[in-house]
Amino acid sequence: MSTQQDKAAAFRALHERAGVFIIANAWDAGSAKLLASLGFEALATTSLGLANALGRVDGEGAVSREEVLANCRQVAQATSLPVSADLENLYAHEPRAAAALIPLAAQAGVVGGSIEDTTGDEAKPIYDFALAVERVQAAVEAARSLPFHFTLTARADGLLHGKDLDDTLRRLQAFEKAGADVLYAPGLRDLKTMRAVTSAVKKPVNVVMSFGDPSLTAAQLADAGVKRISVGGALSRLAFAAVLKAAQEMKEQGGFTWMSATLPTKEVKRIFTA
Repeated sequence: MSTQQDKAAAFRALHERAGVFIIANAWDAGSAKLLASLGFEALATTSLGLANALGRVDGEGAVSREEVLANCRQVAQATSLPVSADLENLYAHEPRAAAALIPLAAQAGVVGGSIEDTTGDEAKPIYDFALAVERVQAAVEAARSLPFHFTLTARADGLLHGKDLDDTLRRLQAFEKAGADVLYAPGLRDLKTMRAVTSAVKKPVNVVMSFGDPSLTAAQLADAGVKRISVGGALSRLAFAAVLKAAQEMKEQGGFTWMSATLPTKEVKRIFTA
């Protein structure tokens, strides 16, 4: 895939074909190249993974708008795969101001991205229903103004902030009506709840497995009607866990048995030059 139009068409096709697909979350160019070398068909960025890489606590304002766009460019240029961006709440509350980030993300090379209904305000973490829908509508208009089909994912984050499933379904249905291409509700853990979401909407549904029961398989999620599976910042956290374990052995025991589990330099070079 040489052009952004080609990547956009390929990404859209993944959502239209039968079955489920896994979109792996990269946080920098190196992780993007590693994941691409394994045969994944598309990548996504991760705000948590980026915050981790920068040594910051993930959350509102942890990473700047400019840093997110720079990361989009870095990941999108690392491979020939289509990339969807974690754009959080689009860095603005007012719908038009928020939607302005969509063309900037496209200029950075991604062919899709997400909009959340989280405010970043702990006292009132979720936008009121009407404003949340208006924000998605504005983002859809911005996406449709581009010279290719930008796949817009609309997130309803209420399950992470004390809202019930009924509120989440109401929002997802409204986001679907507003024109979102993919629907996403972080916090789904079991197949029954996932099936309740997929049966309530007609557009493709993304499930993030950083909240899901880890014993579930892609085949089971597909059977529940899920179209796309992501993992958020989990791979980044896994990488940190491996480094932490090795560093603790070094510091506390003066041991280096972890060396046997490292990726050979030759293999790293093969991945990065592929």
